Amino acid sequence: MSPLPAEARRPTDRDWSTAELPATPQRDFLIPSQRWREAPAWLHDLGRDFGVDLVAYKRRIGHWLLWRAGPATHADACYAAVDADDLGRSYTFRLQPDGVGSGEGPDGVTHSRFRSWKEALRDA
Repeated sequence: MSPLPAEARRPTDRDWSTAELPATPQRDFLIPSQRWREAPAWLHDLGRDFGVDLVAYKRRIGHWLLWRAGPATHADACYAAVDADDLGRSYTFRLQPDGVGSGEGPDGVTHSRFRSWKEALRDA
């Protein structure tokens, strides 16, 4: 049986601390940003400019906490990486429905490919 699509997973009904956020994606539930106790206030509004209310946790990439507003493919989406060691440090990557994207990484480079942006997070 394949995992549920991210948007179809039930939201968790408990709050999570930064230390408790899992390293890998959760396949049977999602963690909304409102359930992260230490979430920066701006994170809850990540997708509002294109009509998305749900910002969900995805995974850790090194010490970065990866969140997404919007679906994974063929739609507007915005990813945020928040430094788990310094919650005031973050980067975003905006992805358009046609697959074009842009976001500055911790390496100071503006990336046009989501993969290279994630690699910059991993390597930071």
